[in-house]
Amino acid sequence: MSVKRLPSCIPIPLDEKELKELVSKTKDWVVMHGIGIRSKTAFSEDSINFAPYLLLPSTFPRKEFERAVEIQTTLNELMHRVAHNQEFLKETLKDTIQVDEFTGSLYKIWETVLNEGVTQKLSLGLVRSDYMLHSDTNKIKQVEYNTISVSMAGVGNGISLYNRFVLEELEHFDKLQNLPENNALTGMTMGLLEAWKIYGDSKAAILVIVEDVTYNICDQRFHEFELKRLNPRVKLMRKTLTDVHMEGSLSENNELMIGNTVVSVVYYRSAYTPEQIPTKKEWGSRLLIERSQAIKCPSIQYHLAGTKKVQQALAKPGALEPFLSDPNKIAAVRDIFTGLFGLDFDEAGDQAIQMALDDPERFVLKPQREGGGNNIYGSEIRDAIMQMKDTKERTAWILMERINPPISTGYMIRPGGQNPPQLAEMISELGIFGVVIGDSQKIMVNRQVGHMLRTKVSTADEGGVAAGYGALDSPYLIDID
Repeated sequence: MSVKRLPSCIPIPLDEKELKELVSKTKDWVVMHGIGIRSKTAFSEDSINFAPYLLLPSTFPRKEFERAVEIQTTLNELMHRVAHNQEFLKETLKDTIQVDEFTGSLYKIWETVLNEGVTQKLSLGLVRSDYMLHSDTNKIKQVEYNTISVSMAGVGNGISLYNRFVLEELEHFDKLQNLPENNALTGMTMGLLEAWKIYGDSKAAILVIVEDVTYNICDQRFHEFELKRLNPRVKLMRKTLTDVHMEGSLSENNELMIGNTVVSVVYYRSAYTPEQIPTKKEWGSRLLIERSQAIKCPSIQYHLAGTKKVQQALAKPGALEPFLSDPNKIAAVRDIFTGLFGLDFDEAGDQAIQMALDDPERFVLKPQREGGGNNIYGSEIRDAIMQMKDTKERTAWILMERINPPISTGYMIRPGGQNPPQLAEMISELGIFGVVIGDSQKIMVNRQVGHMLRTKVSTADEGGVAAGYGALDSPYLIDID
């Protein structure tokens, strides 16, 4: 039987007096444990707000959580092989790069380094696969697979600890066993450290590429501080692409230099939107880094493999077989895919256009962008399709069947919100983190390392926490048919 609504982990509503006291106490807890974000409306380097969070953990079917965890290494393997298959990427992106300038510019960098000869054959992937439960089947369906600037392992780790605290505070000690252990921060940071070790220069630095202004500062810094905890001798640098233009160079043997310091690993926490690579200077920095011996996270081909167009192409019949040899793995991956359709100028693309016009509420229209706030929903899909259906622009978008997750009820705590908060109807998105290191011939490291949960009010389309749409959460596992 389909599940349309998930139960709360404990009986709600809470008593109003108890609720107000709990909200005040938990606000202090999350601030004091670094679950924070800088204000976009009153930005200051001297202060942070707490990041929006759920007062109580949201329930999630245990079997589907375990399925998402189990399949992560298969997805890591799949996407690593996709990233290193030149013909597949070229064929998949050939139309998109003609009309999407940003993806086209990334593709030109890839072509350049291929023609010159790839200097560093190893890639580091710190990745995350996102899912929603689909009410019709009560099974997980993949929303997307993220390959660049994968966020929320740092503060997501903290929110898992927070949920232990809040259940203990409410004296529900018997329920703690249903909170899965989460080591996402250490797991992701170990990936950086392993790549640094593989490079083999103990004096070389890890370079973190950041935005001009960083709002999601706690999540970023937690990785840096955890790296220092694991190995205090590792040198870390934070630079923008503009800084790299001013200070960066290649040595005679193509080592990446920032001033006089060799860089062994480049970790991108920026450079995934056009606004973050605004001029030829920054594009030049992106190419300089790609030409270097530094191990990139992600490399340019990993960045391209994370595009929505690649996700859609992999959902075609027979698309997985060239990358995965195990029929069980292929079946498991295919089972998490929802309907994905290209808008190319062919019969299948025309059929997808017509489906979107006939029933726009059934779909989400997605461009080749990361970071939240880019998708088109509902009736606006028809308007967008009508504007682009006779132009090449349509080939830069994909159409995805909308996932209809079950609704849960809980308290969302936001900076400036009322206390006591009102109960809200919400939906959740589960993210599973992975680490993969390898080249075109061999995968050296392939692990699942943790999880996160983002929750938003059920009426909201977007769900990114850093983008301002969702709230941090963690799963409370339940056994359900």
